[in-house]
Amino acid sequence: MLSGLPKTYWILWTGALINRLGGFVMPLLALYLSGPRGLRVEQVGLVLTLFGAGALCAGPVGGFLADRIGRRRTLIAALVFGALAMLHLAFARAPAHIAIATFLLGLLGDLYRPAVSAAVADLVPSQDRVRAYGLLYWAVNLGFAVGSALGGALAARGWYLLFFGDAATTLAYAAIVWLRIPETQHASEATSRPPPWAPLGDAPFVAFCFLTMLVWMMFFQVWTTLPIDMHNHGIEPSTYGSLIALNGVLIFALQPFVARALSRFARHRVLAFAGLLVGSGFGLTAVMQTARGFALSIAVWTLGEIVMAGIGPAVAADAAPPRLRGAYQGLFHGAIGAAALLGPMIGSQVMGRYGANALWTSCIGFGALIAAGQLSLGTLRRHPELAT
Repeated sequence: MLSGLPKTYWILWTGALINRLGGFVMPLLALYLSGPRGLRVEQVGLVLTLFGAGALCAGPVGGFLADRIGRRRTLIAALVFGALAMLHLAFARAPAHIAIATFLLGLLGDLYRPAVSAAVADLVPSQDRVRAYGLLYWAVNLGFAVGSALGGALAARGWYLLFFGDAATTLAYAAIVWLRIPETQHASEATSRPPPWAPLGDAPFVAFCFLTMLVWMMFFQVWTTLPIDMHNHGIEPSTYGSLIALNGVLIFALQPFVARALSRFARHRVLAFAGLLVGSGFGLTAVMQTARGFALSIAVWTLGEIVMAGIGPAVAADAAPPRLRGAYQGLFHGAIGAAALLGPMIGSQVMGRYGANALWTSCIGFGALIAAGQLSLGTLRRHPELAT
């Protein structure tokens, strides 16, 4: 499971783990905005929608920069500016200032992701990419599990600790890249000047990104409506942090074994099954009242996340011509950014107007739609005419 991957990949993996060990802010941002900052649930949804708008821009921009100036330069610049954006949000107080700072955090904080994914595609051959991306996802979620639990405890001592700790680990990742990661992009690819919108001409890949957006719209309820619904059921921030940490713990414990068990199945069937699990897991939230009940629903949608882990960026890497790896990863991550934009906005409006139960039961329908779409699309193959 761990053998056969290059040393540079493992350095990237270690940096990602350190970065996510300090991922304190996002799991608790909705509670921070609705608590110490006193924003209403609709305002929280709007502010986090602006985070999604920034993340939506970060995907294509980060992918363009990864192809144009290289993976290493993009990573270092993005991580440094992302840390500064985190500190900026810590000092924002007025609602308008918070909104601007949150948009900048979405833009600058997610700018590095396409470059990391493109670097992995540069380093790892096609047959090992699902495993490589799965292990990277594994590290990220190990850090997420620890960071979520620790973040809940830190919030009780002072919210500013979350922002400074998060920024510090991001800067540590930047230092690792600066000191230990060489440029992974081949010189012949760096001289190419493909337009950043080139992946939009690949219709099957665009459809795949749309389905990716739909499933991530459900996941982004974890940062917005889910903590508010749990709070309304008497769940304290420290307990919420521990419950969400269950997501990372389960991914760390199960993902390598589940990935191996499902490797013999077609990717589109695995993704369809994952969509059903995610929709069902969030749908269960409608009938949960206690911490144990919420833990069960988290476990179900986490199983869906485990099933799909590593496949998405591997599909993007295999679909992309080498000179467009950054752009394809940018569109893929842009789809996740679009989910970060639409998920909080739609989720908070549905919850504010129709109640939490309406929001969670609608997720079941989303899961079925995603499953049908993946089965119709099939497993993507790179077209010969895109090979150069």
